[in-house]
Amino acid sequence: MPVLLEVCVDSADGLDAAIAGGADRIELCSALDLGGLTPTPGLIAAASRAPIPVYAMIRPHARAFVWTAADVAAMLAEIDAMRAAGLAGVVLGAALPDGALDVALLKTLRAHATGLGATLHRVFDLVPDPAAALEAAIALGFERVLTSGGAARAEDGLAALGALARQAAGRIGIMPGSGVSEANVARIVQGMGANEVHASCRETLAHDDAKGVELGFFPARQGITSVSAVQTLKRALATLATFD
Repeated sequence: MPVLLEVCVDSADGLDAAIAGGADRIELCSALDLGGLTPTPGLIAAASRAPIPVYAMIRPHARAFVWTAADVAAMLAEIDAMRAAGLAGVVLGAALPDGALDVALLKTLRAHATGLGATLHRVFDLVPDPAAALEAAIALGFERVLTSGGAARAEDGLAALGALARQAAGRIGIMPGSGVSEANVARIVQGMGANEVHASCRETLAHDDAKGVELGFFPARQGITSVSAVQTLKRALATLATFD
């Protein structure tokens, strides 16, 4: 079987492009330029009609992964919204001030998401002890960890990713993400042994509204999910065998 491709998107057009390109699963977000935040109600509604599994990011803001009581209340409500929309799962993360996983809060969030799939997001890349954090993720019942191996790009974190995969020993998925492309995916998959990968499959374009950029309404450059990039990555993955 080919390696599964998860594509992260932050718009209805991006969702359509990922599906058209052959993505196997969607990570649904808003604001990918900030690393991904909780998607909007309209985008959730569009994703509820998707023919492939959709996991929604649960991240109310981009200031930190240390959540306040108000943040937690928002996250619990967001999980409820994803369940009500019929999405397949949620993407969660929480940290303590020292960077370690906030296991107590993650246990609360996972319990609230009972019946939904769950991915632990790249908060994992900030932990001081990845081996201990992986055991915690397994005990919490996460299906997979999305990680770059602590590097800016997964390609540069291959040694750490391989160590995590060996430690996981099939008890949890280790899904490499960050900078994954057709050019490097074979090296990443074969270098660590992966059954699934995470990619944005976006092309970056200069915004054509100079006045809007000047006023701060739009970024000078914007990322747009590309059907062709998804298709190209899927073709590359089709040549690779999954690891049992």
